[in-house]
Amino acid sequence: MKLPILEIFGPTIQGEGMVIGQKTMFVRTAGCDYSCSWCDSKFTWDGSEKENIRLMEADEILEELNQQAGGRFAHVTISGGNPALLSGLGDFIDLLKGNRIKIALETQGSRWQPWFAAIDELTLSPKPPSSGMKTNFSILDDIITSLKEQQKGTCSLKIVIFDLADLEYAKKVHLQYPNVPLFLQVGNDDTGNADDNLLLRRLLNRYDWLVEQVMDSRDLVNVRVLPQLHTYLWGNKRGV
Repeated sequence: MKLPILEIFGPTIQGEGMVIGQKTMFVRTAGCDYSCSWCDSKFTWDGSEKENIRLMEADEILEELNQQAGGRFAHVTISGGNPALLSGLGDFIDLLKGNRIKIALETQGSRWQPWFAAIDELTLSPKPPSSGMKTNFSILDDIITSLKEQQKGTCSLKIVIFDLADLEYAKKVHLQYPNVPLFLQVGNDDTGNADDNLLLRRLLNRYDWLVEQVMDSRDLVNVRVLPQLHTYLWGNKRGV
């Protein structure tokens, strides 16, 4: 089955979630069932780069990964959009596993796929109120229950925080799933800024604000507070 691929790049580091700092290659799929107001990857679903989508089979993707990285990788991050829309990703995941390559994947938790169980590091990132999207907690419940029963790797929750309403949402999620590791990440509200120094100062201030809020919280105790690391290094550039 051919998969809609927009980007293949790396090696680089993972800038988000439980695998932050991990050396990885990225495979970005096209298409999403959400349209978050602050999405930093709108090009995956808004039609602006429709002509750049390549329909690729699993072995073609692996061949391009090897051409770009030349043996300098053992980890692949599958990103989007929402890669959970693609039932055919199972073949690619099996191929990576057969080549002893570890896999990380992030999805908002709106769709279950049986191949979730094979992902080494699966991040569920439900979207807070600032996104303009609404979480279907019934579906998220089913996904987390299924992962507890089937997953061979690890699972975590990650919530991007822009304001106090998002923080309240994070508390609700944490109380509902207290045994799932929770990562809170400061949101980038200036995705169009090309001045890396100005952006860095803005993001550092926002990170400081989020750290202070979490330190004062009695509900958010066993959580981790993260920056969006790649924006600190490369700003809003793509393909890094």
